[in-house]
Formats: sequence, C-alpha cells, structure tokens
Amino acid sequence: MIAVTGGTGHIGNVLVRELVARGEQVRVIALPTEDTRPLDGLPIDIVPGDVLDPHSLEAAFSGADIVYHVAGLVSIFPWQEQSVDRVNVQGTINVLSACEKAGVRRLVYTSSIHSLVEPPNGAVIDESCGFDPARSRGGYDKSKARASIEVLRAVDRGLDAVIVCPTGVIGPFDFRVSIMGRVLLDLARNSFWAIPDGGYDFVDVRDVAIGHILAAEKGKPGEVYILAGECISVADLARMVDELHGRRPRFRLRVPAWLTRVVAHVSTAICLSFRVKSRITKYSVETLLSNCNISNAKARRELGYAPRSLRDSVSDSIRWFADNGVV
Repeated sequence: MIAVTGGTGHIGNVLVRELVARGEQVRVIALPTEDTRPLDGLPIDIVPGDVLDPHSLEAAFSGADIVYHVAGLVSIFPWQEQSVDRVNVQGTINVLSACEKAGVRRLVYTSSIHSLVEPPNGAVIDESCGFDPARSRGGYDKSKARASIEVLRAVDRGLDAVIVCPTGVIGPFDFRVSIMGRVLLDLARNSFWAIPDGGYDFVDVRDVAIGHILAAEKGKPGEVYILAGECISVADLARMVDELHGRRPRFRLRVPAWLTRVVAHVSTAICLSFRVKSRITKYSVETLLSNCNISNAKARRELGYAPRSLRDSVSDSIRWFADNGVV
C-alpha cells in the first residue's frame, strides 16, 4: 500500500492518478475540512490526517510500504512565512517520525529547486549545490531547505528516503489554479501588456509525478534528484502562448530588471501593509531574474527521467483549463 500526503494538490492528485493507473493501492491523507474533489472518481482510500498531528500520521502510515510526502504550504507572501515554516518543516519532521514508527520501507520527499543553494548566474544548478537555509532567498525556500536537511538526518538514522526537487510545475489537473497556472491563464487571455525581463524553468506535472515514482523505484537512499524541464524567458513564453492560440504575437512592453525590482519593492510594501495578494513581490521577481541554468542530468541518468517538451505542456495546460471551464 502507498500513502500520499498532499494528494489533493496539483502534484499530489496527478501522482495519485499515475499510481492508480499502475494498479497501486493508494491511501491519501487529507485534512478533515479539505476539498477532495480533485480526487473524485478515483478508487482510493482517503483518511483524515494532518502533518502537524503526529498521531494521525502514525495511523495513516500503518501498513504503508511507500510514503510520498508531497504536502506543503507554498506562498510568496511575507506575512505567511511562519505558517509556511511550521507546515513545511515541523510537518516534515512529523512525517519522518511517523515513517520510522510505522516501519515504512521508503519515503519520497517533495522538496523544491529553490531549496538548493543557487550559484551565480551562468553556473549550473545541480544536486551538488546542497542545502543551506542561511543562503535561501525567502521564507518558502528556507523552509524547504530546512525540511530537506531533516530528511537527510533521518537517512543517517536509518530511514530509506529520497528527495526530489521539481522546478516550476505546470500542466493539467490544476484544480486550484496554481501560481504558474495563473500566469498561463493571463497569457492565454492576452491580458499582459508588459513583460518583465527574466525567465524560469517549467516542468510538466505529469513528468514530475512519474519522476516521483522513478525515485521510489530506482533512487538511492539519501540522494537528491532535480526534476526540471525547460528554461524559457517570459517573453518567449508569451509568444508561445500566442502561437498556440493561432494569433499574431501581441506587442508587449519589455520591463527592464531594475524597473521590475522597483515595482516589486512597492508591491511588497503594499502587500505587507494591507495583507493583500499580488504576484509581483520581491520574491517572485527575484525568482524570475535568478539563475535558471538547471540540470536534470542526474535524474535522467539514474532514474530514466525523460520530461516532455515545454510546448506540449503549455498546450495541454491551456486546453485543460478550457475544457474545465477555467478559461
């Protein structure tokens, strides 16, 4: 039996779908108040549990051979950093303890590309970069780095665990419309009149799900595997969406990095003062302007990881939103 935390999220529900398609018996741990509609119709067990409640995890992991710890709190908003830290770090510590007590054979932990130390622009980001919370960009990055270190400590204690680090996840079954999904929706709606400098590495959620399973099957205990796709500039991504819609590329003002940073500082100050949400924060802008020279060579070599083309992922994402009434 396989247990999954965070099974209603974007990565989680696609992972559950892939496991079910392979004939696996799956148990999803969900908060009692959680919306489980992303899992509707799937032949799985959904049990109540909370990563901040160790006793609920021990019961949920009983009899599990493999645990995928996908649950986590993702936020780019400064006022949520304490909650992010509590869920991502203490929640992971609780999961590790429950796995040890339940005698789980293997744990696959979903970290993030941002948990790794980022070298200067131009240098390759790979698994050798390591984790150092003191060198993280923001609260979310720091929490994932700290949680990853806790996983490695558990490996030293004897737990068989593997860490995967996805990049920017896009793709179908995005029921809650992720941050990346909203960017694609805005581009599909042709609502951007200005485009910032910078870019990002995007990976298909279906490939990330398969990467998790490959890590469970072939990964070495204590190893880290980057699940990356393709790096693309925001401007090229916008042109790609225009082409997929069969329309002439719209003229969009290019916003230089220095001006983007100024706008981000102002936007972040407003977010903090009024507790409002904006995708333009210091964290999000610095992410776009960061080094995205990311290598997935280790996952390809050791796991057989083979992500599909970014164009297919973008096309399938937009089509799924349209088919499900989001566009």
